[in-house]
Amino acid sequence: MRSFRKSGVLDEIRAAGGQVFAVTSEPQALASEAEEDWEFGFPAVGDPHHEILGTLRERGLLRVYANEDTGHLRNRPWVSHPKGYYQPATIALARDGRVLYRWRCVPQWKNMSGAGGRPAPRYAWGHIEARLADPGGDDAPLDEHAELAGSQISWPYFLLILFAHGWFLRAKAFPLGRPGDPPSANSGKMMRRVAVFVAAWVAAFLLLPAQWVALALGAWALAALPGLIEIHRQFQNEPDPTPETPEPVP
Repeated sequence: MRSFRKSGVLDEIRAAGGQVFAVTSEPQALASEAEEDWEFGFPAVGDPHHEILGTLRERGLLRVYANEDTGHLRNRPWVSHPKGYYQPATIALARDGRVLYRWRCVPQWKNMSGAGGRPAPRYAWGHIEARLADPGGDDAPLDEHAELAGSQISWPYFLLILFAHGWFLRAKAFPLGRPGDPPSANSGKMMRRVAVFVAAWVAAFLLLPAQWVALALGAWALAALPGLIEIHRQFQNEPDPTPETPEPVP
């Protein structure tokens, strides 16, 4: 979200008479804390009971996905999403209620269950400006091919670094730190952990009886399997909506 300010798009939106808001499925106290700590430059609104999400749905503006299973967030007890957490979405409205731009993430394993990119601020603002230049136009359609900011990684790689974070016994999500927290894990550190893990197994096969090591490897796989099943259950993998398939109602 900082990219709106850093790219100058936030100033351009305000100069045009608009405003940007961040909406989160956490309580207002945590939304305000994020607004202050992350310094993204615009108000953050807490919607823990999904009232805004419901209003968007009821008015036919945008159907936003939400994940009700927050089990993988267990490593930070202060995180609070009473009805589940929002998946990424963007909507821009004119003063008369006309939709100027809308996009929503379809959470799938290929985009890290929604943790992948969001529309680039300059790209989204360009679409909004084009709609503003045509005041008599229709509502903007859902953008299904947005130019996304940020890089995405494959699902196997994502699982690998999550398992490394959980010391290869269960997948453990990376936490969002608060001021004063120790430095959090990152993918680079986890890949170094993976390298040590693989090297240890290679050394074991070279130095110890292969059948013993194979049995140990099998035992580890059985021990790690419940964690693999658990993380696949907790992360969303929604089918691509089609004209024949109604959009989901959270």
